[in-house]
Amino acid sequence: MKKSVLFVLFALISVAGFSQITGWNAKVGMNFSNYTGDLDLNAKVGFKLGGGFEYAFNDTWSLQPSLFLASKGAKKDGNSINAMYLELPVMAAARFNVADNTNLVVNAGPYFACGIAGKQKIDLGNDTERKVDTFGDDALKRFDAGLGVGVALEFGRIIAGLDGQFGLVDVQKFGNPKNMNFSIIVGYKF
Repeated sequence: MKKSVLFVLFALISVAGFSQITGWNAKVGMNFSNYTGDLDLNAKVGFKLGGGFEYAFNDTWSLQPSLFLASKGAKKDGNSINAMYLELPVMAAARFNVADNTNLVVNAGPYFACGIAGKQKIDLGNDTERKVDTFGDDALKRFDAGLGVGVALEFGRIIAGLDGQFGLVDVQKFGNPKNMNFSIIVGYKF
C-alpha cells in the first residue's frame, strides 16, 4: 500500500509541472454501500466528507485528486458492518459547458482507501449483541482500491453530483467481498 500511495503522490507532483491548480473544493454527501461477492447483505447508508483540488490541462480536461472520510459497510438481520475509510480518489475529468455558468463534468479514475475505524455488530439473539473491531487479523483488511466514476453539474461555484466506486480488492479472506459504493454529493468550489 505504501508503494501505491507514493506512486500516486509522485504522479500528482509530476502532473503539477505541466498544469495549473484552478481551484479547491469542499464536498459532503450520502453513501449507499454494500459488498459484492458471495455475501448476501443489504446496503447501508453512510456519509462522505472531504475536499480536493483540480489541475487543469485546458478548458476541457483536468485531474481531480481528493481526500475523503467515508463511512461504508452493510447490514442484515440485526447484524451490521460499520467501516470508516480515508479515501484518495484521483479522477480524470472532462468538463462541458451546457449553459451560461453551468458545466457538466464527467470523471473516472482509481481510488485508494485505508480503513481507519469501525465496529461490527453481531446479533446473538435474546436481545444480546456483540461488537468487534471492523479491521484486524480476523476481520476486514484495511487496504482497498478500485475504480471510481462520476457525473456532476457545476452551477457557478455549487457542485451537485453522483459518484460510484467499484472495489477491485477483496476486503476479507473468505467470500470474495469487494466494496461497492454510490454517493450523492454536494460541494462548493473556492
